[in-house]
Amino acid sequence: MGFKKKNKSEARTRKHRSIRKKIMGTSDRPRLAIFRSSKNIYAQLIDDVNEKTITAVSTRNALLKDQISSADGKIAKAKIIGTAIAEKAKDLKIENVVFDRGGYLYHGRVKALADAAREGGLKF
Repeated sequence: MGFKKKNKSEARTRKHRSIRKKIMGTSDRPRLAIFRSSKNIYAQLIDDVNEKTITAVSTRNALLKDQISSADGKIAKAKIIGTAIAEKAKDLKIENVVFDRGGYLYHGRVKALADAAREGGLKF
């Protein structure tokens, strides 16, 4: 009997479950959760204690439509989202977050979003 090969999304989901066992967001230090699809990227600040999403930003956001449409490539769009989530967090007086990469490798769009959020003033 052979082993069944898992596809990429199942492997990512398994990694994400493992990560979520270890990290948890609070109202003082929310979890910055990333979801990446083939075309878009999403970022949320989540309070896991109260089970609430504090704020969210994505490339589908109507307020950022002009910036996103003028950006060249997905990494540039991820940087815009990282800056936007940092600005929203600053407005809510949140400085420290727990970074949840969602099972994705810390590379490319995920890294660009994280670096832009750090430059925007978030600490993680």
